[in-house]
Amino acid sequence: MTRTVSAFMTPHPTVVEVTDTLHAVAQTMATQDVGSLVVAEDGAVVGIVTDRDLVVRGLAQGIGLDAPVGQLATGDVVTVGPDDDVDEVVRLMRERAVRRVPVVDGDQAVGIVSIGDLAVDLDPDSALADISEAPPND
Repeated sequence: MTRTVSAFMTPHPTVVEVTDTLHAVAQTMATQDVGSLVVAEDGAVVGIVTDRDLVVRGLAQGIGLDAPVGQLATGDVVTVGPDDDVDEVVRLMRERAVRRVPVVDGDQAVGIVSIGDLAVDLDPDSALADISEAPPND
């Protein structure tokens, strides 16, 4: 039986536009208690940005809070479709050394799947699964 990405993804990811400021993006992450956001240009997925990107590629490099998130977002983003086989997303994550993959229908984000999402279901006894299911630190 084929397991599809839709069974593992988090639906309705928050999408920000490439022109949104780093300040606005950081506030969105804080408000929603998430560490990554899908980045789009005119609604089409073009990248992903993480809290680590904001710190290491932004703050540490002296990039101001008014800079557009497109300046820091990881481009050349790998995406999958909701009906793709979950083994394919695992292969892509390994091959591309990524922890999160936007799920798209056409060029629109419909979900995001993380290595933690996969661990919870595919390797429930792993430390990553335990950490992924734990409540967030406050």
